[in-house]
Amino acid sequence: MSTLHLDEPFRSLWQGRDAFDAVEALQGEVFRELEGRRTLRTEAGGRAYFVKIHRGIGWGEIFKNLLSLRLPVLGARNEWEAIARLKQVGVATMHAVAYGERGANPARRHSFIVTEALAPTISLEDYCRDWPVQPPPPALKRALIARVADMARRMHEGGMNHRDFYLCHFLLHTDPPPTPDALRLSLIDLHRSQVRDATPRRWRDKDLAGLYFSALNIGLTQRDLLRFLRGYFARPLRDTLREEAALLRTLAQRAEKLQARYLRKYAPGAANGNGESR
Repeated sequence: MSTLHLDEPFRSLWQGRDAFDAVEALQGEVFRELEGRRTLRTEAGGRAYFVKIHRGIGWGEIFKNLLSLRLPVLGARNEWEAIARLKQVGVATMHAVAYGERGANPARRHSFIVTEALAPTISLEDYCRDWPVQPPPPALKRALIARVADMARRMHEGGMNHRDFYLCHFLLHTDPPPTPDALRLSLIDLHRSQVRDATPRRWRDKDLAGLYFSALNIGLTQRDLLRFLRGYFARPLRDTLREEAALLRTLAQRAEKLQARYLRKYAPGAANGNGESR
């Protein structure tokens, strides 16, 4: 079992070479080095790229995830398929220039994906961090809320859920500087995403709870939250509040649980054994 897709510049750079050996030889700034997975930033042909290499997580880790009712990430295929689906439904994301997968054994499958670096950008988490003390222009805040709501709706209606749906995974492009009438947002970090014909409600709700949790401390008002709901559900707000009352209660409850978990694992002095991001 082997799949390989190469665009320039890697089609030319790796001509006559084993692409899996070539990607392992890439050098650059390493962002994550775990057993079975490596993420780095490299340059080729004068441009920057992000490289994610998966070498298999072993049967022990697979069973550990399944016993914990978590779906294991077996390779780069998730990200490859998620990028394709987001582009299909009109959600801006990364552009993949190389992808490969080989090996029938899911515990030892070797795969990789190379995407163009999105720069200059800033995550919405960082961009919004000071909003409680330095509020943005109201028109810009409304435009950002509308864009995030539209991207979330398109993603979920298109049969995809993210599983790490936080503000830190929305990148705001800063050249030219964003304005209410001209702003670019890209959704990243798709390696845990799931792509189906339709998004199950429980996975949709988990994404929305994660997004709500990540926005708890950026100074949003009740009116801002209502704006998001109007944009996400794309129907009269009165209907949404009536028909989605159970969802809204669930979002608040799940956000509270996520916040409690975050404080246990990441607050100053908390133990965090694996160094993984949330």
